[in-house]
Amino acid sequence: MSFFLMPAPVASRRQFLAHSGLVLSGAAVALLAGKDALAATSGHARSGDVVILNTALSAELEAIAAYQLGAESNLLQKPVLELALTFQGHHKQHAEVLASTIKKLGGKPALAKEKYNFPVAQLKSQTDVLKFAAQLEQGAVSAYLGAVPLFGNRDLAKAAASILGDEAMHWAVLRQALGESPVVPSAFMA
Repeated sequence: MSFFLMPAPVASRRQFLAHSGLVLSGAAVALLAGKDALAATSGHARSGDVVILNTALSAELEAIAAYQLGAESNLLQKPVLELALTFQGHHKQHAEVLASTIKKLGGKPALAKEKYNFPVAQLKSQTDVLKFAAQLEQGAVSAYLGAVPLFGNRDLAKAAASILGDEAMHWAVLRQALGESPVVPSAFMA
């Protein structure tokens, strides 16, 4: 099952961490955020960092493919299409940084799947595509939320929170595009 299509945010966060089999090191989060200098001062990266980075890269590649599906669906009106392509661009930037970081750590970056198991048959309107995208972003928020408290170094927690913030903004904007309140449903994310 897709990381992004888990039935609940807590489940997607658990799957993300369980799939990687590891916890993000401080160096991995710093590299994820594009902060190479901070990563260099965080200690030697463990080989497990490549595994978690590849898990994150796989999720970003899935998001890129999902936004491409939405863009090519001919269901999105111009302003929503532009929004989808902007968010896809953000995920492409995340993927580029992840792949570069994996290479710097001596690993081989994950590749996009030839085909993803998206609910294509259920995407019949712009609203359906927006709901699907909002679900993707909610899952990403939950996954990064699970990583932030794992760090003792406040700078590393800040780097992870930066990524979480980007995904949370995507989710809020998509909620607004759906006519929902852009304010998330509760004061605390689970």
